[in-house]
Amino acid sequence: MRPWSRDFLRIVSWNIERGLQFPKILDFLKTIQADLLLLQEVDLNARRTRYRDIASELAHCLNLNYVFGMEFQELSEGTAASPAYHGMATLSPWPLSKARIIRFRDQSSFWKPRWYVPNLPTFQRRIGGRIALVAEANIYGRTVVTYNLHLESRGTDELRLRQLNEVLADCRKYVERPRFVVAGDFNLDAGGGDAARALGDAGFRDAVGSPGRPTSTAHLLSHARAIDWIFVSGAPDSEGQVHHKIHASDHYPVSATLAHPCGHS
Repeated sequence: MRPWSRDFLRIVSWNIERGLQFPKILDFLKTIQADLLLLQEVDLNARRTRYRDIASELAHCLNLNYVFGMEFQELSEGTAASPAYHGMATLSPWPLSKARIIRFRDQSSFWKPRWYVPNLPTFQRRIGGRIALVAEANIYGRTVVTYNLHLESRGTDELRLRQLNEVLADCRKYVERPRFVVAGDFNLDAGGGDAARALGDAGFRDAVGSPGRPTSTAHLLSHARAIDWIFVSGAPDSEGQVHHKIHASDHYPVSATLAHPCGHS
């Protein structure tokens, strides 16, 4: 059964900073009514978010299907008997299937536990590595393959580009060319340079139109940057937005509204 019938498709990507401001996050997601929600930094059983299953609770409150991909075990946020995790979630009112994880071959060693680093939340000691969460959505009877990314924050743009290229290589494995959505926290400006060139060569275009518009907030150790993106393949014109009025994370939500639903050519 279709959740609705309308002449557009809406995609939202958002790094929700672990779900720390759950009520505000939920309020925004209720109003945006997205066909696809790609969320990064989603906690599961972590002390800092009161041991909640953030993805499951959002899906329940919004009456959505969801898949969750574990990126890291957060060593200072749980116990051996009750571990805490951190990852990505893709949610949709449409059916989701064939969920899987691409754990990138190239990773930063920054997060690894070391004997001389205290196991305190400040130091974020972790086991795991950066991933892309892949899932297929059936929207208006057509398959949309979603790649929910969180590229490495502790590394160079060259490392992030290698991780992105793993995703683009995975896209090329599909014989029947579905529509692709590659979105998330890229931790780099994909509006130009090698990342934009790689995405363009693979048939993707920026659906938000956010170059120059910061998507992260400024803080003591970092300035505001345009690092959150939605790229789509084979899509018509879209209207994008960075939701700067939403203060529920250290990132702003980004959205793209495609002019026609996926069931139309």
